[in-house]
Amino acid sequence: MEEGSLHIVVFPWLAFGHLLPFLGLSKSLAKRGDHISFLSTPRNILRLPKLPPSLAPLIEFIPIRLPPSDHLPNNAEATTDLLPDDVQYLKKAFDGLDQPIAKFLEQESPKPDWIIQDFTPYWLPPIAAKLHIPCAMFNTFPAYFSAFVWGEDGARMRGPPERLTVVPEWIPFPTTAVLRLFEARQFDYMLQVDASGVSAADRFEMVVRRCKLMALRSCMELDRQVLSTMSELFNMPVVPVGLLPPSVDEGGEKIASTSSMNIFRWLDKQTPRSVVYVSLGSEATLSSELVHELAFGLELSGQPFLWALRRPAGMPKEVELLPEGFEDRIAGNGMVTMDWAPQTEILAHESVGGFLTHGGWGSLVEGLGFGHPLVFLPVFGDQPINARVMVEKEIGVEVRSDEEDGSFKRDAVAQALRLVMVEEEGKKIRNEANKMKLIFGNKELQERCIDEFVRYLRDHKEKN
Repeated sequence: MEEGSLHIVVFPWLAFGHLLPFLGLSKSLAKRGDHISFLSTPRNILRLPKLPPSLAPLIEFIPIRLPPSDHLPNNAEATTDLLPDDVQYLKKAFDGLDQPIAKFLEQESPKPDWIIQDFTPYWLPPIAAKLHIPCAMFNTFPAYFSAFVWGEDGARMRGPPERLTVVPEWIPFPTTAVLRLFEARQFDYMLQVDASGVSAADRFEMVVRRCKLMALRSCMELDRQVLSTMSELFNMPVVPVGLLPPSVDEGGEKIASTSSMNIFRWLDKQTPRSVVYVSLGSEATLSSELVHELAFGLELSGQPFLWALRRPAGMPKEVELLPEGFEDRIAGNGMVTMDWAPQTEILAHESVGGFLTHGGWGSLVEGLGFGHPLVFLPVFGDQPINARVMVEKEIGVEVRSDEEDGSFKRDAVAQALRLVMVEEEGKKIRNEANKMKLIFGNKELQERCIDEFVRYLRDHKEKN
């Protein structure tokens, strides 16, 4: 290791919405000469994008096997491999990594200067403290959502669901971004003790209280007002690390697959900025009825579209996802792919002009990095809040849905798509979204955030 460089252990939760930003942060740190030990399970490591040759010597992937569990299917090592109700068993197996990781840390030489961890391994800070290794929590959720849900000393997480249907008094600017009651009730799962014996809220609270700082996937240019209050809310330093947008060439080898080549051949035939890219991610699942409504809405809109449709984990292959005759009717104007789709490369294509998304933070970072206006179909978690914050910024619209359960109709999908893509009324949305490239696509800004974060880590590491 070079003099002055850091040795950093990185340990994300077993979900790709966490693994990928942790890898993005690791790459940014490695570019500055720091040595990274990236801990995860063997199959997840194999599924991560390949490292650029220049960074491969500085990022070492450390495979640690999950302990066997009767409740986990073979090769289930990430949340995307499981039905939502079975994720609790993955958490239980994940907690069994405590001793293997303790052994790794004890034997590692030179001793790590920092551990950058997720909110899930509540048991890691006490292990690290015995070895005099400070821990930083990398919070992959957006700033506003984190402040909105956490509140003063975490008490807001513990109250009745109605607490999340109003704006808390500590938000330092006018906003109406709140959860509907049925969405707020979904957060009850955070308070429930699952098969692992620990609730998600307890994990988050214990990690926050035991870490030395919080690294946040954000920047001052986007979240200055919220960031000014977060250190007080969390009672710890909060340091933005930038938005960590993925580079277009990440995973380039995968583009050579037959399905990917078909996607780009189709996109190459379309008019510039005419296509809506549609993706609800790998874990946000809709009922079959709502998948059909979405399909009919795309068809009704008349807009060219590319739909990356994932079959939910556990759904038998013989179950038809799409309405009968749908693909025949939309041939030429639309394309559906059920294979892995290279999202960043698709969003970068000149034919793509809009993005229908669930509103997950990673997807927003990617879409706005290319200045695409957004159509939101939020499903769970931070997605509804993210959508409403962005609607207030006038860079997208949320599909009109039922206040009681979030269901939607095809007409609402078609209306939102036409507004964002072609109607005169949506011109401001398109213009405002395009301006977002100055923040989300600004590499220089992101690099400055990482420089300041590295400076903090070097100034506050334990003295040997």
